[in-house]
Amino acid sequence: QVQLVESGGGLVQPGGSLRLSCTASGFTFRRAVMTWYRQAPGKARELVAGISGPSTNTNYADFVEGRFTISRDNDKNKVYLQMNNVKFEDAAVYYCNAWVGPGSAYWGQGTQVTVSS
Repeated sequence: QVQLVESGGGLVQPGGSLRLSCTASGFTFRRAVMTWYRQAPGKARELVAGISGPSTNTNYADFVEGRFTISRDNDKNKVYLQMNNVKFEDAAVYYCNAWVGPGSAYWGQGTQVTVSS
């Protein structure tokens, strides 16, 4: 079955860096559009960054402001989110999403990012 497992979350200081990973299985990873979302307490889930399958085009939310980079390794079935210059407002649970076609979207369980000095 489809599985998405996020890792790499944790405690980071403002201005610090963190690298999130999502390991996928159960579908043709190289064809999937992979997206990172986040959800802070009391707020709606929001898109952070996405990367397409075959063309690896990327898109980012405005609040990223060049601080995050999404990438993928199709040989390892992994997608990454490199987070640099982290801010207090980046604290959230970060979720990996895979879209493999109409009606076929999957979510991971999330990884917590805590920002504290």
